[in-house]
Amino acid sequence: MQATLGRIGRITWMVVLLAGLLVFPGFGQDDDIFGIERKLKSRTRKSESELGNVFRNMIGSIAFELGTGSGFHANTLNFGSLEPKEYPITSVITESVTDIGSEDTLMFRGGNFTFPFHVGVRLNLFDLLEVGGGYGREWGSMNALRVQDYRFNFDSDRFMFDRLYGTVGLVLYDAGKRRSFLNYRYRKYSGANHYMQSERRLRMQQDYPWRFLLDGEFGRLFLRQSFDHRLESSLPYYAAGLRIEREFSEYTKMFVRPGIMVREFGYNPGLESLEMQALRQQVFTVQAGVAVRLPATKRCKVSGCGVVMKHMHNGVEYRGSSIWHMQNRKVGQW
Repeated sequence: MQATLGRIGRITWMVVLLAGLLVFPGFGQDDDIFGIERKLKSRTRKSESELGNVFRNMIGSIAFELGTGSGFHANTLNFGSLEPKEYPITSVITESVTDIGSEDTLMFRGGNFTFPFHVGVRLNLFDLLEVGGGYGREWGSMNALRVQDYRFNFDSDRFMFDRLYGTVGLVLYDAGKRRSFLNYRYRKYSGANHYMQSERRLRMQQDYPWRFLLDGEFGRLFLRQSFDHRLESSLPYYAAGLRIEREFSEYTKMFVRPGIMVREFGYNPGLESLEMQALRQQVFTVQAGVAVRLPATKRCKVSGCGVVMKHMHNGVEYRGSSIWHMQNRKVGQW
């Protein structure tokens, strides 16, 4: 009996699903939220050969970027040791620190400024995700960490770190999602309402140069010039931020990225010591830079062709302007 009811239930669900597909054959097609269907259907031929066309479609999603900025690193050292005299701890009141016992726990804190720089490459996946990686360098200052009247001192007040990183970005809002949002917003107006439908089309045709991404980063640090020779970095670091982009053309843009980075260091007081103090560092940064996307469409070389917008020759798309200009320009962009 239960098996029969189960078969009837599955058949009922199949009938309902088939009816839905017949009644609503276009459901979801006009709301291509992530732009994947639009991307797949709008592949214009970029080269006369098949291999060249595949290659140009691939490189059109690759962008190189260069960025710099500034930040503030906040450090926390939860200190506890069986031999506190082995550490470079001093007091501002007396030179002796014999009053720190093996059972004491001190929370040292401190911070200073840092200046990061990076070069990277990013791959756009259907205007939904961006993955990439790169190399960065960071210069900064380091002060002694403090708690009450005690100071945890380091060898130097300067450092220089290198980092190799990977990045993943989720596109939150861009021109494609704006068009989908406008379609959703104007859905209550019928096709016979020419005024509202005309307004919808005009707004959708406007250039929207802004792009917002939730950006994640992970990688490894290399201590090129450490602020203390007893410092070690063996754990990966993690970072997150909000990336705001502003396009100047289809291939060039600038970005601003406020974010936070979390990383940990190990502090070993000596070669014979088995203790390891954990130094936790949080870096709050604001970075700015420029990015250039590789042009998938070749520059037009046809003699006598003065078209400055994207156009076709023998079924192949060409661009008539440099990558620093808008390709399909509108009023006020010439």
